[in-house]
Amino acid sequence: MLTDLKEKVWKANLDLVKYDLVTLTWGNVSGINREKGLVAIKPSGMSYEAMKPEDIVIVDLSGKVVEGKLQPSSDTPTHLELYKAFREISGVTHTHSEFAAMFAQAYREIPCLGTTHADLFKGDIPLTRMMKKEEVENDYEKNTGKVIIERFARLNPLEMPAVLVAGHSSFSWGKSPDEAVKNSLILEKVAKMALGTLCLNPECDNFPDYLLNKHYQRKHGPKAYYGQKK
Repeated sequence: MLTDLKEKVWKANLDLVKYDLVTLTWGNVSGINREKGLVAIKPSGMSYEAMKPEDIVIVDLSGKVVEGKLQPSSDTPTHLELYKAFREISGVTHTHSEFAAMFAQAYREIPCLGTTHADLFKGDIPLTRMMKKEEVENDYEKNTGKVIIERFARLNPLEMPAVLVAGHSSFSWGKSPDEAVKNSLILEKVAKMALGTLCLNPECDNFPDYLLNKHYQRKHGPKAYYGQKK
């Protein structure tokens, strides 16, 4: 079942290791088949080195295992909430990458300070509110998804394909599992650059909106001209 999707999700999970975005098993990638309403996701706590495409678990949007002998990632309910709320996305990544996690733990959004950030993210990387005690004690992972969705009430998830969960770490997404991983990689790079920039100049101002918009629109706008014509 969904052999092609499982292969893509398996490879995307291995790319977390390739890009040095995970320590031990602290991360996961999923992908969705919108037509069937089924999600492929990494097994919980399984090492990337030991994992094979057939180990990828298939669940429906209620979280019920449809195919697979292993337990799906403990973060599965968060992924499912994002898929249900953000209909445009088809891949989700969660990591505890160091620099993004630093901002999440410091309860700070990642400010847009230059063109590297603006090439993908249309503004500061948003931070969720801290989760309430009752949200943690009851359906923690599902409520993690809900606080992300709450934070995106006035944001476009395609213009801002990442979020910091307060005190936790980051989630990113895209139109495929592979794109979700790439967005996670870029998130980590801009977090590192932002931290370095603020260390060098704590009074650094945010990037001007006119430059931010120029760099974002030249790649993603209706008149985008970066790259080759398709």
